[in-house]
Amino acid sequence: MLLLAASAISILGSTGVAFAAEDGASSGDSMKLLGAGLAFGIAAGGAGIGLGQVGAAGLAVISENPALQSKVFIFVGMVESIAIYGIVMMFIILGQ
Repeated sequence: MLLLAASAISILGSTGVAFAAEDGASSGDSMKLLGAGLAFGIAAGGAGIGLGQVGAAGLAVISENPALQSKVFIFVGMVESIAIYGIVMMFIILGQ
């Protein structure tokens, strides 16, 4: 509910704001920056949530059977790769 209220206030608050257009700036450049930011932000947020779940479960597994530590590290690395894919997509978007 709080997220919905914050997003409504931010959308309503930004409707009256107008900026003067610069000579070299275009709408495409700003959309690239917005897309790159969203690509990395959503990927990093998802990786953070996933890492919290995998990390908690991994610590529980390691506490019961320390021999499975290497498998837990593999799963943690797989979750971390999602954030790396987000960085790669960000650079691809900015490079176009």
